Amino acid sequence: MIFLHLVPIVQGMYMSFLDLNQFTLQRYLLAPFIGLENYSKVLIDPNSPVRIGIFEAIRNTVLYTILVTLGTLSTGMIVALMLNRKFFGRGVVRTFFLFPWIIPTYVTGLLWGIMWLREGGLINVLLVDWLHILPSKPSWLTGPNTLWAIVIPTIWRYWPQSMLMLLAGLQTIPEELYEAADIDGAGPWRKFWMITWPMLRPVWFILILFGLIYNTYSFNIVIMMFGFGAGFPGEWGDLMMTNIFRNSFQLWNFGTGAAASVILLIVMISIVNVWFKYFKQAEEMR
Repeated sequence: MIFLHLVPIVQGMYMSFLDLNQFTLQRYLLAPFIGLENYSKVLIDPNSPVRIGIFEAIRNTVLYTILVTLGTLSTGMIVALMLNRKFFGRGVVRTFFLFPWIIPTYVTGLLWGIMWLREGGLINVLLVDWLHILPSKPSWLTGPNTLWAIVIPTIWRYWPQSMLMLLAGLQTIPEELYEAADIDGAGPWRKFWMITWPMLRPVWFILILFGLIYNTYSFNIVIMMFGFGAGFPGEWGDLMMTNIFRNSFQLWNFGTGAAASVILLIVMISIVNVWFKYFKQAEEMR
């Protein structure tokens, strides 16, 4: 824990106070100390190129995290309820549903990046040429559509994980509860809200927590969709991690990149602590 977590975190915090760029990189930790200037460039300085894109990245990351978390959980819940029923070939179907989760994230980003192409991409061919849902072929990798172009592949990639954990939780619920509900005349929705949902609270807690963390730090799918960092995701596709990566390793602003990383770390620690306190209070009230 000390060497794999504490030392890199402390080193990253110290880097955020240094004027660390392509000219001072050779000196590394001996680079000039500039105090909070990097934090000012990230949050305050209106002339800073870093600040210009950081708020778009924050907005996109918040929307991306909410949409992906809701999408993965809702899809996983629906499929878990389906697979919890007994039917012929359930094991085979469950295995097939795990395929998106098995595929590496960088492969997912590469494939979906090709599928989203305006000309020749499978998505536009399906929606425009085959199903005629859209009148013309939209551009998915530029403009506001970019947000959906990164949200949908991420949901596709991670919903099997939610499905698997929720299915495991469903299988631990005693059948006697549902039998008693049937005797009382409860319908499917009432049984779901009164039995299934409360019994799955610990699983929901873990899944939401993981979703908030994983999606906030999401990187591989987005970076692969736009040329492994060679392309800019744009105003509606840039996330915090791609923004930090670009500023650090393409623009050589390692100090400001470290400052943005520290700010993100503090925000995520605060969110996780609030979520833990909320869950603890909710459990004590039960």
